[in-house]
Amino acid sequence: MQGWIRDLLRAGIPVYVPEIADYELRRKLLHLGHAASVARLDRFNAAWPARYVPITTPIMRLAADLWAQARRTGQSMAPPEALDGDVILAAQALTLGVPGLVVATSNPGHLSRFVTAEEWRNILP
Repeated sequence: MQGWIRDLLRAGIPVYVPEIADYELRRKLLHLGHAASVARLDRFNAAWPARYVPITTPIMRLAADLWAQARRTGQSMAPPEALDGDVILAAQALTLGVPGLVVATSNPGHLSRFVTAEEWRNILP
């Protein structure tokens, strides 16, 4: 994936790092004891601070609305008590207001209900 991101950046394609994605990757790296990978993630985020998308109150409120909409229409993606990372990610993407934004993911099915999402391997520079 590192090379893929590097290729996108070299091609002038902006890459945004949603805080929820950072969290999900970071927790797994920490769990596995991959300190060097955590340090690389920190360096990447520090090098592109304008592209790091923090979780804010408006994002969480939009995520709650998306979650409720999905529940009302029978399109739930997680147990009722779960903090659903997919709707948080979708809300982060929606609040960017970037025309043509595509969320790169390994699970486009859930996200595509709310935003344009593609399998990350299929997004080419």
